[in-house]
Amino acid sequence: MANLQALTQPQIFDRQALNDYLEDLSDLAPKVEQDVARLKQSPDDKQIIDNLFRILHNIKGDAALCKVDMGVIISHPLETLMGHLRTGKLRFTELLGEIILLTIDRLELAVEALAAGKPITQLQLVKLVQGLENLSQTPQNQLDIAISGVIESVTGFRPTMATLRGTLQKSAISRSQESIALDLRFFLSIAQQFESRSTYFQGRSARILRLALDTNKAAGKPVDPIQLEAAAYMHDVGMMFLPEGMWLNKLGRLNEDDKKAMHAHPGYGAGILERMEGWKPAAEIVAQHHEMPDGAGYPKGLKSDAICPGAKILAIVDAFEAVMLKHTHRGHGRSMLRAIAEVNACDNQFAAEWISPFNAVVRKLIEG
Repeated sequence: MANLQALTQPQIFDRQALNDYLEDLSDLAPKVEQDVARLKQSPDDKQIIDNLFRILHNIKGDAALCKVDMGVIISHPLETLMGHLRTGKLRFTELLGEIILLTIDRLELAVEALAAGKPITQLQLVKLVQGLENLSQTPQNQLDIAISGVIESVTGFRPTMATLRGTLQKSAISRSQESIALDLRFFLSIAQQFESRSTYFQGRSARILRLALDTNKAAGKPVDPIQLEAAAYMHDVGMMFLPEGMWLNKLGRLNEDDKKAMHAHPGYGAGILERMEGWKPAAEIVAQHHEMPDGAGYPKGLKSDAICPGAKILAIVDAFEAVMLKHTHRGHGRSMLRAIAEVNACDNQFAAEWISPFNAVVRKLIEG
């Protein structure tokens, strides 16, 4: 069992060495992502497995050399899992790839937080390491169910049933990457039709998508990025089913009848998605993206935990984009500062757990 205190109360023994490790980790993490992506296409490729094992071994070795105990503790059980993959004791699955990526993401976030003197308790590192240690003792036929449990305990988000079907067994209906890509292109084309109705909306979908995906990544990717991408494209297409004058004047004040009509628009976009195979999680995000933690949102007045994480992300970035649009006449820099200030001031409108990751993303945009 790992020394859990190093995960809850990490110490800095050499700040320069810590910074060196963070730099090395930033170089190695993309290589992990690349090899996991390659394994999803060729899960039995021994050369890729061996290469990924070496990268993870280097991440652990660098942590030891730089006296970053936390890095050793997190990467060790991951290296053990990869060892089982090399010997054939375990076989690669989509969810095994996801737990590898989640672990590296959490390691990066933890080291960054340690270097910046910020807390790491929200990263659930103890649950992650304990879960990884247990996975090394799990037989293949139970592996994906066990991984799903670890992911849920760490992130609060259970992998979608579509993901589980694809990894647990040969599903009756399998969707190729090509068909998913075709769906996403279709969703994007609809979003672009919405954007074309006003010069103010041009590029809106791309901006919202980038903010949503980056915010999700900053929090450790608890939301399926593909479902989030679909939701980002489709969340406001329901506006096109409303009288055009209403949504073209969305920035102005609405009367009560307009508000009632406006409250229906998430249901239109969600309705399209839920009638297509594989997009029910995205439909849920779209349906709930105007709900609020205090129950004052619409259309159902859901509260806190009843709102899915993807909808909470989309609520923040959509509001941010709306405020940016209102203040474009002030100049881009001031608009961004004004928008983030307004988002942070609305503590009852947005999920508190997503404000910090969102702020980190926007801060990088401002500084960049």
